[in-house]
Order: sequence, then C-alpha cells, then structure tokens
Amino acid sequence: MKTLITSLIMTVVLTVLVGIIYPLAMTGIGQLLFSKQANGSLIVKDGKVIGSELIGQSFASAKFFHGRPSAAGAGYDGMASGGSNLGPTSKALMERLQHDADSLRALYPDLKGDFPADMLTTSASGLDPDISIANAMMQAPVVARANNISVDTVNALVHRHIEGRDLGFLGEPHVNVLKLNLELIGKK
Repeated sequence: MKTLITSLIMTVVLTVLVGIIYPLAMTGIGQLLFSKQANGSLIVKDGKVIGSELIGQSFASAKFFHGRPSAAGAGYDGMASGGSNLGPTSKALMERLQHDADSLRALYPDLKGDFPADMLTTSASGLDPDISIANAMMQAPVVARANNISVDTVNALVHRHIEGRDLGFLGEPHVNVLKLNLELIGKK
C-alpha cells in the first residue's frame, strides 16, 4: 500500500511539475525573451496579419515572386505539412517535375539553361518561405515586366532581401518571398 501511495503522489507531483509548471515557465520565458518568434513571426500590415516569415504562401500573379512548389495539401497548408515522399526513381515525381518545368518555360520563355532546383522541387515540410538567390534573380525580369518597373530596380530589391546562412554556416543564402513581395508592393 505504501508503494501505491508513493507512486500516486509522484505521478501527481510530476504531472503538475512537468505538465503544468514547466510548460508555463517555458511559455513565459519565450514570450519575455523571444516574443515575435514565440507568436509565429507574424507580419502585420495596417493592423492586419498578412502572413508569417516562417510559412510560405501562394502568389498567383506574375507581378509577384513565387515561392517553392508545396507538397503540403493544396499548397502551404500547415495542417498537411510534409513532403510528397516521392523518391528519385518515382514516375509520378518525374511527371510532376516535367509538368512544372514546362509551365515555368511558358512563364519564362527567355530563359536559357536549367532552372534552379528550388523552382521545381518541394521542401521537406512543403511550407518553405524562402527561395534561392538564383531563383529570385531568374524571376526578376518577369516580375519587373509585369509591374512595369526596371529590372535593375527589381534586382536591387532582391539583393536588399538576401538573408545569410543561419548561424553563419547552416544552409545557403536565401530570400524570403513574402518580405520581398511586400516591399515590391510598396514600390508601386
């Protein structure tokens, strides 16, 4: 009986400590020290949340830069986050890549050479908000033409939005599509 009572007391104590006190403490520390990140790195414009720096969005118009293709649900669906799990020998993957390449060639008829990999491939989460510098620079002439502004202006805009490697050595330099498009809207 003594072992049962001790077990019950330890269960209650650990449940309160690890299930209530610790999460509340971590949430408080997160809100105090990293408020923006703890709340989803939301981007607010004119008092309205328009997106997150951490989750990609679809942009349908040629007036905007486009992010990586998404395999998350109908596109950038946080509830369906995940890759397609199609391997390099998958016929379905090869067909999708060919279809996407054909669509991009129609959108970028002046392009000579290959597309950057991130223009055709999805990210592991399907929610990647960033594109490579090569991807952004390839889209720049189309975006400039669609917005009736100079390519030099758009290229300068891209260069202002280049973010370096995380911690100085992880990943590759990249451009956040939503931030870039927001500044592009401000240029009009």
